[in-house]
Amino acid sequence: MSKQRCSWCGSDPLYTAYHDEEWGVPVYDNERKHFENLILESAQAGLSWITILKRRETYRLAYKGFDPQVIASWGEEDVLRLLQDPGVIRNRRKIESSINNARCFLVVKEEFGSFSDYYWHFQEGRPILNNWEKEEQIPALTSLSEIISKDMKKRGFSFLGPTVTYANMQSVGMVNDHLRSCFRYKEVIDS
Repeated sequence: MSKQRCSWCGSDPLYTAYHDEEWGVPVYDNERKHFENLILESAQAGLSWITILKRRETYRLAYKGFDPQVIASWGEEDVLRLLQDPGVIRNRRKIESSINNARCFLVVKEEFGSFSDYYWHFQEGRPILNNWEKEEQIPALTSLSEIISKDMKKRGFSFLGPTVTYANMQSVGMVNDHLRSCFRYKEVIDS
């Protein structure tokens, strides 16, 4: 008998692996993972997640393992290099935003001790456990994602509006939006 999953991941092996192993799992002490998710979620704005997921390994190479310290030092040469890379989304504003966000990420990390501490402080370190029966019930954004997005914008971050922020919250497990019928729903709670 096959496992019941959230239907959004379809049957693509890459997508189902992401759903089964990563999506909704709380990320606390992995700064690189937080930074990677921020960059990839902002690159995804206006596109499907599978488009980004299929390019993730290329992004990891192009973005030097998502080291925010390295990326924060990038300039116009690096923007031009990325604009020539077919493995990344070649949108100048998104690329420039990723460099800007690396700089903001480091400032937040300095202020809070870690980006994770900053991000999770909005909900006192505890994941939000939703109780959805149908995908149509899952919101694209919430009042909390609006608060976080607004705070990040004040801190200089870009391309992280409330919808992208909510997608990132789902990705790093700040919210469990697996359907109750999905086998991962309970597994994520118990992890």
